[in-house]
Amino acid sequence: MTEVPLSDPQERRLSEGTKVEVRGGFDGSWNSGFTVEEVTETGYRLRRRSDSQVLPGEFAVGNVRRERKSMWWV
Repeated sequence: MTEVPLSDPQERRLSEGTKVEVRGGFDGSWNSGFTVEEVTETGYRLRRRSDSQVLPGEFAVGNVRRERKSMWWV
């Protein structure tokens, strides 16, 4: 997975419980359905909402963003 560097990582910190999307490693697309489980010094640990499982590993700040509203009909 490619990390996206930020000029100031603190400017995009998300809090625990925030619904987020994760950048996919294969094609770089954003995938929804996750929640921030834990905020670490270098990124986030995430929980998958479909089955409530905490994912192994840590996700870099630049690969996680606040979930966006889907407008599939546009």
